[in-house]
Amino acid sequence: MPHNARVFIIDDDAAMRDSLEFLLGAAHFAVTAFESVAEFLDALPHLGFGCVVTDIRMPGIDGIELLKRLKAKSTKLPVVVMTGHGDVPLAVEAMKLGAIEFLEKPFEDDRLVSALRMAFEQSIKNAKVSGDTADLSMRLASLSPRERQVMEGLIAGLSNKMIAKDHDISPRTVEVYRANVMTKMQAANISELVKLAIRSGVIEQ
Repeated sequence: MPHNARVFIIDDDAAMRDSLEFLLGAAHFAVTAFESVAEFLDALPHLGFGCVVTDIRMPGIDGIELLKRLKAKSTKLPVVVMTGHGDVPLAVEAMKLGAIEFLEKPFEDDRLVSALRMAFEQSIKNAKVSGDTADLSMRLASLSPRERQVMEGLIAGLSNKMIAKDHDISPRTVEVYRANVMTKMQAANISELVKLAIRSGVIEQ
């Protein structure tokens, strides 16, 4: 979990906000509290990444509407919803809208802290996967059309001579393209090249 991971609390109950601020501050989260969804949405463009903890029933814009608006904006903030007794159907609806967890009040402090830690850890993993995918796409895009043809031949298990024959070029030229492919794709050998091709979708699993 990142140091001082940010948590945005949304609850119209001042006592609940104070209690959560104390709890999460003691657990080394950086906390910002809002008394309404409208206040949170006004501040959202300036908040950066964090995890949202919101009550589900509030005056004005409620937790369900918040989830709908975040989804419409494609905002990738993990959301934990807090529900009162009898709100479980609403909580299920919240999960369908993207909430990562719902906690029925009163809940154990450790459940909230654990849910938030899991949310941040998953976000870090997702960001890494997204970054890796973008990097791999850039490597593929750097290949010339001929290098792409040679790469496809290599991952199909063809020899340099066979690739040369298929594309009416010399084996020596294939060797040059092959070296370029391995360098641009950052593959040390054919096995690594095949794995990269699978991850990038060049080879369907």
